[in-house]
Amino acid sequence: MYLQALELRKHLLGEEHPDVALSLNNLALLYYSQGRYVEAEPLYLQALELRKRLLGEEHPDVANILNNLAILYKFQGRYAEAEPLFVQALELRKRLLGDEHPAVAASLNNLAELYNSQGRYAEAEPLLVQALELWKRLLGEEHPDVAASLNNLAELYKSQGRYAEAEPLYLQALELRKHLLGEEHPDVATSLNNLAILYLSQGRYAEAEPLYLQALELSKRLLGEEHPDVAANLNNLAELYKSQGRYAEAEPLFLQALELWKRLLGEEHPHVATSLNNLAILYKFQGRYAEAEPLFLQALELWKRLLGEEHPHVAASLNNLALLYSSQGRYAEAEPLYLQALELWKRLLGEEHPDVATSLYNLARLYSSQGRYVEAEPLLLQALELIKRLLGEKHPYVATSLHNLANLYKSQRRYAEAEPLYLQALELIKRLRGEEHRDVAISLNNLAHLYYSQGRYAEAEPLYLQALEIAERQLGVNHPDTNTIRKNLQSLRDDRTTS
Repeated sequence: MYLQALELRKHLLGEEHPDVALSLNNLALLYYSQGRYVEAEPLYLQALELRKRLLGEEHPDVANILNNLAILYKFQGRYAEAEPLFVQALELRKRLLGDEHPAVAASLNNLAELYNSQGRYAEAEPLLVQALELWKRLLGEEHPDVAASLNNLAELYKSQGRYAEAEPLYLQALELRKHLLGEEHPDVATSLNNLAILYLSQGRYAEAEPLYLQALELSKRLLGEEHPDVAANLNNLAELYKSQGRYAEAEPLFLQALELWKRLLGEEHPHVATSLNNLAILYKFQGRYAEAEPLFLQALELWKRLLGEEHPHVAASLNNLALLYSSQGRYAEAEPLYLQALELWKRLLGEEHPDVATSLYNLARLYSSQGRYVEAEPLLLQALELIKRLLGEKHPYVATSLHNLANLYKSQRRYAEAEPLYLQALELIKRLRGEEHRDVAISLNNLAHLYYSQGRYAEAEPLYLQALEIAERQLGVNHPDTNTIRKNLQSLRDDRTTS
């Protein structure tokens, strides 16, 4: 229908008419929503040039097209091309509409989301705060755009591990959407889902699950069983079950999501690549490597075709395939993939980004697995310092980095250096995620293993017991991590008996 409208307008109004530019923009939006980015771009560019010729450079419709083209580039990972367009759109809207206009708030928000994608959190936050305050002044406290803005600011805080600041914003957004739109609205389902993701990040699984289920059921009622949002909700619920080690429950949900996205969006869509990747990760966790590998490869090739070789999703896909090969001891195949991912993230996101730190850590872990400790240590130190600079001293990733460095020192029997790092990591995780988080169990297990390695059995055993109790409560008695802790405890007791 969009194509028909475009052709009809050309026929009736001629090629050089503002309504033809509108049709080009609308068709581009359709292609963007379908993941047909290569087809969308020239239509946006045609619409932009046509509006400039017909309406002049200084017109709100020109700002709108600049904004839409920037959003396309952002999703393609073409951040250097997106930023000047977002900035132009923002400045143009300010000049034409004044500083106090909803379109200016939207532009501030869009530029902030770009910076968030790049890990430029310090630049993103003031823009999101400005957008929120502007929407409140212009539209009042009780408006759907205010709810969306609260949600976006919460997303930023979640990205930074500022969970205590994110939660009340998510809750405000949820309550505001319920109040304004009613309990039965897709945006309410979105808010339920976002709050559940926050709780999953914190290991608050018992609180996350009912929210995911509510979001899923609400999406089905409102949108029907055959809708992309239903596929997204199935995927998110599967992620929760995967985190809990409930693999038998996660797999059919991942498969349903994958098949649904394929039917609705076609085989060639980024959501299909994401779904293939998620299912592959599940299989890797289960040790089903032969089933995981072709899915990782399909996801990688699909992202390359759809987004181009130079995209963060391609880097993530290379990293995931390398993790699979590392798990199998295929180190010679894993290393070049880790290096490619690292270089790609550096080029696309800059040296100062959390994904670069993750990449450094993964490469270091590979070297450590091979006994290449001299090469691993500087990478782990770089990753730790980078995370501290970007996310602050009090972030879960800092605790993870401390653990990783401690593990390396333990492997080298540098116990005196490992112990304070394990202790710091443990205390940090407890403060950030609570005493009952699965990561606390893992941290207690690691510290206990250090003491066990030194023959400090009396100190190790109570830590193993604490770890086991938390793991059984949070993950269940049959989770792989729970089983590992239980085996470690039994090994210690066996050694104490024979010694």
